[in-house]
Amino acid sequence: MLHLPARYDHVGSFLRPSYLLEARQQKAAGQLSAEGLRLVEDRAIADIVKFQEDVGLKSITDGEFRRTYFHIDFLDQLGGVKTDIPMTFIKPDGSQELAPPVIKVVDQVRHVRDIQRADFEYLKSQVGPGSMPKVTIPSPTMLHFRGGRAGISRQAYPELDPVFYDDVARAYGAELQSLHDAGCRYVQMDDTNLAYLCDPKMREAARQRGDDPNELPRRYAAFINKVVAYKPKDMLLGMHLCRGNFKSTFAASGDYEPVAEALLTDMDIDAYFLEYDDDRSGDFRPLRFLKKGKTVVLGLVTTKFGQMENKDALKRRIDEAAKYAPLEQLALSPQCGFSSTVHGNNIAVEDQRNKLRMVIETAQEVWG
Repeated sequence: MLHLPARYDHVGSFLRPSYLLEARQQKAAGQLSAEGLRLVEDRAIADIVKFQEDVGLKSITDGEFRRTYFHIDFLDQLGGVKTDIPMTFIKPDGSQELAPPVIKVVDQVRHVRDIQRADFEYLKSQVGPGSMPKVTIPSPTMLHFRGGRAGISRQAYPELDPVFYDDVARAYGAELQSLHDAGCRYVQMDDTNLAYLCDPKMREAARQRGDDPNELPRRYAAFINKVVAYKPKDMLLGMHLCRGNFKSTFAASGDYEPVAEALLTDMDIDAYFLEYDDDRSGDFRPLRFLKKGKTVVLGLVTTKFGQMENKDALKRRIDEAAKYAPLEQLALSPQCGFSSTVHGNNIAVEDQRNKLRMVIETAQEVWG
């Protein structure tokens, strides 16, 4: 197992600066070329890299500044995958809700091009010595969970197991190899599905689609392990379990118990970013399944709201977690990114700095 660059980390996305949002609007209106937008993105990424290094982070992302959505921008570039843009709709009480995107497998899944390589190469060129550039990509389970069997072409895959899972793992393996060839040594997969399988309503929805929610965690652990089998040996592979983060909202609740053993024992991942910023995530007992050599990064600091956490309260929660998993196998981070989609969370730019400083200082005081 490989280890994180520090006892503190972050999930990866940051609020987009206004000049980048304006450039994206100009591109959508046909007033700016793709090349022109990329130059604006380059400038914004150079700024956010400096921000992360100034704050004191050791793992550095591009803030996901080239993406609209954390997942579909990537998945859409796999051969055999078709995605629809999510639609925002107004609920009867006047609140906004984002209808999840439809992700369909319409043909055999394959790696047809390097997806993140050019983006990583630019990120790497901006990161100083002593920092580790990190790439975030969606988890492969997202190609199955939302649509289940009905979302995967029966013509391409009369049977899912093992052919579908093998094809997806091979495609992900090719992407990891391409990133490794460019010098990338740290990749984080963002996975909503295992977190959703902690929620009774989501579990019932999976059952309605014809899946067994008790069996899915183990199937997904085996699926991820197929990807890990292709991973270059010196590449750190982490996974963030997300319960929904669109505009500071959430989609799932429930403790990690239904997925804990499959996740923390069966899956061959180096590090897990688990959301623990409020009582929606339950207690720390599921951490008893954590296998030796792996790390759980406790997402105790919320990115949804600007109100600051109390350092002593964070330390008490770390102590509580350490009753179930060794302290040396724990680390600290915010619960999610600050902007999983281009829209961003309802939080001020300066709150990002304050929250990250709080994470770093608390981790240094706990672990030294």
